[in-house]
Amino acid sequence: MKPYVPLGILYISAFLEEHSFPNSVFDATFSDFTTHSEALIQQQPDVVAIYTNLMTKLNVLRLIRFIKNEKSLSHTKVILGGPEVKHHADNFILHGADFVVVGEGEETMLELITAIANNNTDYKAINGLVISENGTSHITTPRNNIRDINTLPFPARKKVDLQRYFDAWKGRHGESAISVSTMRGCPYTCKWCSRAVYGQSYRRRNPALVVKELQSLKENYNFDTIWFVDDVFTISHKWLSEFNEELKKVNLKVKYECITRADRMNEEVLQLLKESGCYRVWIGAESGSQKIIDAMDRRVDVQQVREMIRKSKNFGIQSGTFIMIGYPGETEADLVETLHHLKSSNPDYYTITVAYPIKGTPLYIETEPDFTVKPAWEEGSDRQIDFKRNYPRKYYDYAIRWIYNEVALHKNQTNNGSFLITAKHTLKAAAARGAMTLVRMTNQG
Repeated sequence: MKPYVPLGILYISAFLEEHSFPNSVFDATFSDFTTHSEALIQQQPDVVAIYTNLMTKLNVLRLIRFIKNEKSLSHTKVILGGPEVKHHADNFILHGADFVVVGEGEETMLELITAIANNNTDYKAINGLVISENGTSHITTPRNNIRDINTLPFPARKKVDLQRYFDAWKGRHGESAISVSTMRGCPYTCKWCSRAVYGQSYRRRNPALVVKELQSLKENYNFDTIWFVDDVFTISHKWLSEFNEELKKVNLKVKYECITRADRMNEEVLQLLKESGCYRVWIGAESGSQKIIDAMDRRVDVQQVREMIRKSKNFGIQSGTFIMIGYPGETEADLVETLHHLKSSNPDYYTITVAYPIKGTPLYIETEPDFTVKPAWEEGSDRQIDFKRNYPRKYYDYAIRWIYNEVALHKNQTNNGSFLITAKHTLKAAAARGAMTLVRMTNQG
């Protein structure tokens, strides 16, 4: 229950409105399929454009089937975009999509909607598209990224009910949150990360423009915190310093959290984060083993990660980190290093996921010969793919429980917590570790 508005859709919506193409947004976050279907029948739109990612894929396919089988929508063109479509475009076309927008959507959508509105069927002249052509797909020339993203309008947030998001946050977490984007792309080369939309780029909005957007949000909405969705918020120290100065110029106080990398942090950056209103920073680590970090091509030193997590707390900023287990080549010794990493750095928050390969990434290419589970395309997603690892998949489920309970035990003991909590986590950690050993030994046998 940490929902955020679909910023990509809202950017495209605002961009089309700016160019005299009115449109409506159906926000499915708090809706259901029946309501969505009824809204389509009622509106009978000429075009439906749908955001598609790993988690929404199956619902998107279901929606396409509904549109294509509903007589009142026989004229409706289906356009797909988002991070899932680039490397699966042929399949989406095969399953009913009329167009797939590859990469950034604003300029491609404007040209496509203009062509549709003018009954111009020369879609091959539009860059950044995959087109349905006599039951097969045709790929047009790739589109270049928007050079200056400062030219884009603010997202059309008024087209969704933000209060529902605020209420969901407030009810579950005590504070409401709103999301903001200041940059597009990421110049780093982590092997598991998909760059299907923005590519391996770095484009940043002017700090003054970002502050202007924050002022507008403050004037129009009542929220508590801001989530900057950028991949590496502190990538440019110059930008961060200018952002801080712009906030001071207009005396704007904000409270926000962000994601960054340890190699783009130091004490000066932490001071800037603190002054500008950062209350929580997420510092990517992925593993406590330098061997695995290097295998991921993370290009960061695990000791530096630990140091920045600790120093963040020294500056009064909460710290969070991300952990990925089950990466190719990872051994139990590497998992022990990851546990040591979490205990020694002691972040306030952390998440754990089992590595999975996303099509188009180096990790997918490296593991594809070793896939052991891959669902039929229309029945699952890359999240369900499994590959041959050092240990069976079940081992990592127990490993997550083991790490969780060991870290909770460590925190409880560090804080002089209760004996009962210590006993609970000790027993659960021992049970999980025993299950790991059993699965490992059974597999070896």
